[in-house]
Parts: sequence; C-alpha cells; structure tokens
Amino acid sequence: MPDASITSPADGALPEPVPDDEIPDPVPGRSRVVRTNGVDLHVVEAGPEDGKLLVLLHGFPEFWYGWHETIAPLANAGYRVVVPDQRGYNLSEKPPAVGDYRIDTLADDVVGLIDAYDRDTAAIAGHDWGAAVGWWLAIHHPDRLSEFVAVNVPHPTVFERALRSSWSQRFRSWYMVAFQLPKLPEAVASAGNWRLAVRSLRETSEPGTFDAEDFRRYRRAWNRDGAFEAMVNWYRAIVRDRPEPATPEVDVPTLVVWGANDPFLQKRLAGESVDYCADGRLLTIDAATHWVIHEDPHRVADAVIDHTDPFPPGARE
Repeated sequence: MPDASITSPADGALPEPVPDDEIPDPVPGRSRVVRTNGVDLHVVEAGPEDGKLLVLLHGFPEFWYGWHETIAPLANAGYRVVVPDQRGYNLSEKPPAVGDYRIDTLADDVVGLIDAYDRDTAAIAGHDWGAAVGWWLAIHHPDRLSEFVAVNVPHPTVFERALRSSWSQRFRSWYMVAFQLPKLPEAVASAGNWRLAVRSLRETSEPGTFDAEDFRRYRRAWNRDGAFEAMVNWYRAIVRDRPEPATPEVDVPTLVVWGANDPFLQKRLAGESVDYCADGRLLTIDAATHWVIHEDPHRVADAVIDHTDPFPPGARE
C-alpha cells in the first residue's frame, strides 16, 4: 500500500486542527495523523507500542469516539489500539466525490493503516459501517487480519439477500434510499442544531445511553466542513455500485456481536452471517440495541479480548 505513514497532528495535513479536548480525560491515548491510500486520517492510539495491533472501526453517524469507552480496557489488556476517524468523518480528510467512498477504497484505507504501523496483520473490530468494512477486509484481504469482530452489521451476502427478499428489512433500511437524494438528507439532519440526528440516536438506543456530552461531541463532528455530506456519501456509493464480494466465504476467525433489540437490522441476520464463517461464533446481548458499544462497552471489550487474545502463543510475556 503506497504512502502509508504516521505523523503528529502538527505535521499532518488534517482539514481542521485537533481540539484540545478531542480525547476525554478518562480515555488514554493521543491523536496522530496517518497517511494511507491517498488520504490523511486522524487516529487515536493507545496501549503499548509493541502490543498486538487492534484497529477499531466506527460506524454512522459516529466517529472514533464511538469506541471511547472500550479503549482503556483494551489498552490495559496489552493491545496497541488504533481508532481512526474513517475517511469523511470528523477530523479526517473528506474527499468530495461519491466514488471516493467505494467499499474497496474504504478497505484499502485500513490496509494502509496496518502498513503504517509496520505490521503484517491486525485484529479488526468494527461496528455498523465499520463492521461492513471489516467484512470486506476479511473476504478480500484475509492475509492482513488475524481476527475479526463484527458488531451489529451482517455479512454482505446476508444483508443483500435480506434486502431482496424481506419487506421487513427493507422497511428497516428505508434511510438508505432516502440518503440517495442530493443535499436533502444533509439539510434535514442538520436542521434545528441536528435535532433529527440527535433524536434518532436517543430513540433507537436504551434510555440514557447518550448524554449531553456525547451529543455535544457528535454535533461538533457533524458540523465540520463537508463532514455530513461525506458521511452520507458512503451510502450513496454502496447503492450506486452494488458491489458483490469475491466469495461469500470468510476464513478469518470471526466473532459476531449482536445487540438483540437492533431496530435497523433483523436479529436472524447475525446467525446467518456466522454460517458463512469457517471459524465463526455469535454473542447475542439481549438487553442491547444497535448501539451496543455504548450500552455495554465493557462486555464488548471483554468479547474482543476473548476472541482476539492479546498474548497468543509465542507473543511477548
């Protein structure tokens, strides 16, 4: 992967400066800039530099902060934890074209991250869109993943089949169609200081999951120049391209973590996803929703540790 490198925020070419309070005090780590696949990504990194590389990929409409409550337990377990703002989000570079957000390109960004940290492989955990990128990596770049954890997004073949055959799933995924309209999704979401976006997070999660500080941070990220349009462009790109995986089979050891009360995705999709994995397991968290990494972050962190093992045989003591 060309032009993979790591610099400090002062040396990098991020669209906007990193705020002093970007990383909350209880969260260990620091901001870095990683040049990968032609874009500059803001990442938060924590844990021992020689630890096993673990990349956490956020979803929509979040940014690196979606994983913030899992970073400390994972770093303390011995991982080198790297949590990027994926392209188009928050402080990372925001290419202007819909075609800049094709799934192959998003996956290549992560391969470049692994290269930038001078590793052959990494464990990948992804939530929502981050899981979609992770599935694509596991299928198309299996040699670069040691393990994969998918949180509340199914295998791409399973999801495509559900969209074709299930009116219930089509209804749950209505927003994917709405996001194809130009400009309107951005205007509606941002109206009233992001009233609709905030309400959606609040009403689709367990009561009290998101607090005022969370929403302050999300509003700041969404308000960044070009950010929300770039975020919606992920959906525009996937619908326009309708990419098919090279094979449905996943050989990378895979754990699917599923909040059972997900209002966006049918529960059965989790088990069907595991069926495509040569070495797959399912952990269902009954009291959680789509936003399980917020609702039960320590259980998710424990599941990641159990599945990926920061100290496999032959690793440092």
